[in-house]
Amino acid sequence: NPGVPADLVIDHSVQVDHFGSTEAFRYNVDKEMERNRERYTMLRWGQKAFEDLCVVPPGTGIVHQVNLEYLGKVVQSSRINGELVAFPDTLVGTDSHTPMINGLGILGWGVGGIEAEAVLLGQPYHMLIPDVVGMKVVGSLPEGSTATDLVLKITEMLREKGVVGKFVEFFGPGLVSLTLPDRATISNMSPEYGATMTFFPVDVETLRYLTATGRPPELVELVKSYTAAQNLFHSGNTAEPEYSAVYEVNLDDIKPSLAGPRKPHERIDLGDMKRSFLDLLPDILTAGVESDVDDYQDTGCWADEGGSSTMTPESCASPAEPRGVYRCVDFDLDVDRVTISDGSVVIAAITSCTNTSNPSVMIGAGLLARNAVERGLHPKPWVKTSMAPGSRVVTDYLDRAGLMPSLEALGFHVVGYGCTTCIGNSGPLAEPITKAIEDNQLITAAVLSGNRNYEARINPHVRANYLASPVLVVAYALAGSVNIDLVNEPVSHDPNGDPVYLKDIWPSRKEIDEAISSSLDPEMFRSDYARVFEGDESWKTLSVPEGGLYAWDPDSTYIQEPPFFRDMQDEPPPLTNMAGAKILGVFGDTLTTDHISPAGAIPEDSPAGRYLTGLGIDKADFNSFGSRRGNHEVLLRGTFGNIRIRNLMVDREGGWTLHVPDGELMTIYEAAMKYRDQNVPLVVIGGREYGAGSSRDWAAKGTLLLGVRAVIAESYERIHRGNLVGMGVLPLQFEPGAGAGSLGLTGRETLDIEGIEGIRPEGTVTVTVYGDGGKKTAFTAVARLDSEIDLEYYRHGGILQYVLRLMLAD
Repeated sequence: NPGVPADLVIDHSVQVDHFGSTEAFRYNVDKEMERNRERYTMLRWGQKAFEDLCVVPPGTGIVHQVNLEYLGKVVQSSRINGELVAFPDTLVGTDSHTPMINGLGILGWGVGGIEAEAVLLGQPYHMLIPDVVGMKVVGSLPEGSTATDLVLKITEMLREKGVVGKFVEFFGPGLVSLTLPDRATISNMSPEYGATMTFFPVDVETLRYLTATGRPPELVELVKSYTAAQNLFHSGNTAEPEYSAVYEVNLDDIKPSLAGPRKPHERIDLGDMKRSFLDLLPDILTAGVESDVDDYQDTGCWADEGGSSTMTPESCASPAEPRGVYRCVDFDLDVDRVTISDGSVVIAAITSCTNTSNPSVMIGAGLLARNAVERGLHPKPWVKTSMAPGSRVVTDYLDRAGLMPSLEALGFHVVGYGCTTCIGNSGPLAEPITKAIEDNQLITAAVLSGNRNYEARINPHVRANYLASPVLVVAYALAGSVNIDLVNEPVSHDPNGDPVYLKDIWPSRKEIDEAISSSLDPEMFRSDYARVFEGDESWKTLSVPEGGLYAWDPDSTYIQEPPFFRDMQDEPPPLTNMAGAKILGVFGDTLTTDHISPAGAIPEDSPAGRYLTGLGIDKADFNSFGSRRGNHEVLLRGTFGNIRIRNLMVDREGGWTLHVPDGELMTIYEAAMKYRDQNVPLVVIGGREYGAGSSRDWAAKGTLLLGVRAVIAESYERIHRGNLVGMGVLPLQFEPGAGAGSLGLTGRETLDIEGIEGIRPEGTVTVTVYGDGGKKTAFTAVARLDSEIDLEYYRHGGILQYVLRLMLAD
């Protein structure tokens, strides 16, 4: 039973299968329930079997937005020994964007599911005292700029400064100009710039937001009086704190922007978007695409194998550019003959708690849609449009503002209340579009209002993914391409053929503020959240098993009893050095948890796909890696299986490696199983920011189950390092300045690692390398066991083994 109160929000499973109609929401929710019935039955069982566990059913909202609008209290109270005690609200969450709640003045951040499980079982959360970086805010956002533009600038700035593992706290005179949703937008993106959390102090804006979202008056008064008594309430007279370092952001300088095509900190001014895409196009093309970049023509489109151009330059979606080159192709789509090219936007998604929690950008998107409809504009027919708010309140205030009809007229119907496109559940593209992309190897684009755009995360057929405000998402749906300068070129043309520029339809700040003021009220929040734990009829009528122990079904392809406790002894075995280890993969910088443990569609021709096919499951019923994460057999086969991952040991994209010493090319899963049969321990080599991205515990669980006993990287993202330790995998770090390149590691070497037997926190080990021809070298690496408790977790073979042994000892 949970040792602390726990809220579980089901928000990562709905997929955009249906879109562009009023039936989209019901279709997608029904499909979600059909695909996940086994998982949801287990969660409903847990809701009944455990105390202090509250489950928010699917189709309700995204965890961080529900937390911000309803669950977060700022100040908690409880009776202890008969006395009513108040204390600051704190939390850990099993999603990396948990810091969104920092915008409300609550201390909270994301942890791996492995660490969270230990906390649920009564263990304290251990951490090193962090550096606290001060972010001074001056100025105010100019007309035309949004909170999304601000957070993309902050992400670019702080990723460059280096704040991994640090706390960031905002202060300064510009703080008063940031609404609480603006603050939450900034805090939400903490993992994108590497910070553990981004904290905003409690002030009058906090109290205003609590009231505006329907929190009880007595809670608002408690927050006000408690924080004032504890010197936690910020006002104009509050002294400036001392920080480890101070950076400054001037809101006056913020410009409309996007980030992409592959990382959240790759910010691009809106006016530079066309130039940026064309400049990056050759780099994207050569990153794993099996075509010759020399086949591009500066004055024409792609030539087919017969040597004839499929399209003339004049018929391409955009004129040919001397700066860069791109291809285009025409085909039949429904009843239309359409042309798409490199840069065509095939997905435009208003998605993710990052922005759908902020009424200013959602109302802004609705007003731009209204203005576009009035000018007779429509999205391009090849664009898959969708809107997935983080809570039902969003559609309530858009309805009240009269903006939903305009959004729906442009195809932005509600497709679900969940993470959808941002987590990779964008759903399939229309078959003709998929075929055109694959046959011509087009570099198409997605524009989404999310927080992550890593390779192959959004959709396997979309190679350029850009983060943007919901307002710009609508604009790019109208334009149909990122190969356009929306500052100087028309976004589209009206029915008379007259050009319509973005400035012609962009809403003013005054319009947005007036619409927010007239459409939001506290009763809206109270009404929607009064039913937050109920769920629809499909949820309520699930057949739930009885009893305090879950009945494992050996025939289930979704949920299997995990193997981590098999043959566990009462006492942990002694630590031993590693001899004769082989290298499973050598990876470059910023290998994300999406690369290590993909969460999107399961490819048919992959180890996981072949496993499901062998069980008699049709491809249409594969579902996603995320939905099948209760079955370790599927996730194990998907580990290091991202279609865009690049193992430097091989000259191809995807989850491939060499089995050494025979040099046979095979999938990483197949090689790992072959090594396992030979009792060979495995090591993975990485670069900087190893494990960036989502707090995906399967990136560590799958690593362990493949037989990897150590990872050696140049640096780690915080959560993944903790997850490796929590699974008993040793994270080692190259000494400063060293790495696979400087040490000449190719992946064909054999390694011995000595010093594990007597390892201490932040101690060193010696790695002896045996290369070709008997060449022998050695280097030292730092053990990223950062504390005594890390050492204990590693010694026990993982955090859950440690906790279970404590429980058994009691």
